Formats: sequence, structure tokens, C-alpha cells
Amino acid sequence: MDVSPYFAPDYAGARERFLAAAKSAGAAVESIQNPLRGPQGEKLFCDAAWLGPRDAKKVFVSLSATHGGEGFCGSMCQSAYFGRGLAARTQGEGVAVLALHAINPHGFAWVRRVTEDNVDLNRNFVDFEKPLPANPGYAELHESICPAEWNDAARAAAQVRLEAYRAAHGNLAYQIALTGGQFTHADGIFFGGHAPTWSRRTLQRTFESYLGHAEKIAVLDYHTGLGPYAYGEIIGANLPSDKDFSLLKQWFGNEVTSPTEGTSSSPPLNGTNGEGMRRFAPHATLAMVALEYGTEPKDRVLDALRGDAWLHNHGDLHADYAKAIKAEIKHCFGPDDTAWRNPVWERAAEVSARLVSGLKAL
Repeated sequence: MDVSPYFAPDYAGARERFLAAAKSAGAAVESIQNPLRGPQGEKLFCDAAWLGPRDAKKVFVSLSATHGGEGFCGSMCQSAYFGRGLAARTQGEGVAVLALHAINPHGFAWVRRVTEDNVDLNRNFVDFEKPLPANPGYAELHESICPAEWNDAARAAAQVRLEAYRAAHGNLAYQIALTGGQFTHADGIFFGGHAPTWSRRTLQRTFESYLGHAEKIAVLDYHTGLGPYAYGEIIGANLPSDKDFSLLKQWFGNEVTSPTEGTSSSPPLNGTNGEGMRRFAPHATLAMVALEYGTEPKDRVLDALRGDAWLHNHGDLHADYAKAIKAEIKHCFGPDDTAWRNPVWERAAEVSARLVSGLKAL
């Protein structure tokens, strides 16, 4: 079944579709405004849609746009979940539904992975009162990852240095150095920040406001950019040492992967929102997955992020080349392709149903 009616070409359209679908399902919506504006001067919001009794003991939670430009996928799936009646069926048997649409609305609107302060939200949930995780590999490679020029010669020279590091240290060390998270270069990529971001504080606020009475929570966080085209990898957001990780194994068997165990397309990460959600709901059983959809080859996706970082650090957002850079990053995180969107939705519906089935059985 074609899911195109729920797919939007920009943040404003995605929000409009989500609000219409949520309200048609009878959900109550709270809109939390980000202090900044979008590229057309539009206001930006994280919208929390709740369906079911407010004192529900079991809640199915979904998040979109943890990485802003990945919100095209997550918003589409959340809108279809309400619009096609799945949310209404989910909230029976004492289960409520909470959908957090565009937890990073600034990144979504500007088609960036990061928040308004250039922070990767999925690296921002560390304890800033303690020493921050070190990533010496990133520090060594920063000037090659984010060169001051973004032309053919500069990119070729940087690539030589990156490939030399990969040859010397191996693929896993290379991936961790680039994408594992870093806290030293605020103008870089995969930067975890120096303090909690607006999006992190908003996630904490919504968890504490909506889930204080919940005893059993299942979370689905939508992501794109890793893995085979249109395939949705079920990545366990719980650490394997977390007592609730066993639930994911019960519900998904060997389909659930783990970065820390080396079975995922994602390397081990520091400061994930899964770590944050565990702290925000310490009283509850909490089973969390990131549903990661592949788009383009890993190196192409990484180059799209590097180009976008250069554009916002050194380039001109109004220049002709900016359109090409933005088109590339949008394609790498939210392809405008029905051959991608339809299997993405089918997988989302399947994984949602399995999470809800497991939640109801607890």
C-alpha cells in the first residue's frame, strides 16, 4: 500500500500531515516551541501526541527526527501510524500511545543531522558533570573530516589521509573515530555538545510529564543512513547489560542487533538518547529500539554530512552550490522514492506491532 500521502518534502509539510493524522485519530497534542526559526522564518515545534488514558501503565512511544534530516522517514511513519488507524487499535487493553514528532525540529527544518547548536542529539545524553568520553581518533582526523575547503582537490587530499588511518587501524576503529561521538570540536560532526541541548531537555520534560505513571514502556526511535537500501535494522537501544535488553531478545530474537556486541551496522556510541531515556524513566520497565533504514553506501552518507558541515561553517547558504549540498543530504537521509518509502512503512508497521504485542504481554 502506497504511503506517499504521509510523506512530505519539508518540515512544515511533515508537521501539517502529522497533526492532521494525530487529531483525526483523537489524540491530544501538546506543541513545544523551539526558540529559533526555520529557513523560511517558520516557527519550529516538537509535537507530543497522546492517545489513550493519561494514567496508562503501558505506553508505546515513538520518536522522529532525533537526527533532524532523518525526520522525513520518522514523520511519515508516525503520521501513517495514526492516519491508518494503527494507533487507535494499539491503545486498547490499557496501552496508550505517545508520539514525539520532530524532537529536533531545527535540524529537521534545516535538513541537518544536528541541533541548532551543531550537536548530534544521539551523543548528547552524557553526564556533563563528569569527565567526557575521549575520542583521540576523531581529534587526529578532524581537519580531514571537516576540511576548510570543499572542492575536488581538498576532498581528494583529505580522503588520502582518512584512508591511511583506516588502513592503519582497521574499519571498526575508523568508524568509531568518525561516528562514535566526540566532545572536543564544536564545529565538527558527531559532536556531543558541552551541555544538554534544547532537544535533550524537551525529551526529558516529555518523559517526566507523560510517563511518570507508566510501568512498562516500549520505545521506537526512527533513524536512516546505515545498512542496505530500505531495510530496517532493529538496533537494541538498551545496553546488553540492561535488565530490559532480554525483552528485546524475546520479542525479536536474533533480529535485534547490538552495537556493543558488534552485531549492528552502528558502532558503539557515547551519549545516546537510550541512555537518557533510561535515566528519565528509572521506575519503569523500558525496552527501546532504534529502527535504522539504509539509504546509500556509508561513505556517500558520510560525505553528505561532511559537505553539510562545511556549508554551515564556511559556505554561503544562498549560493547555488548550497542547493546541491542540501539535496544530497536530504537524499541520503530521506529518499524521495516510493520504492524506498513503501517497504520502510511496512517494516515500521511490523516492528511497531511486535513491540506493542510484547508490551501487552508484560
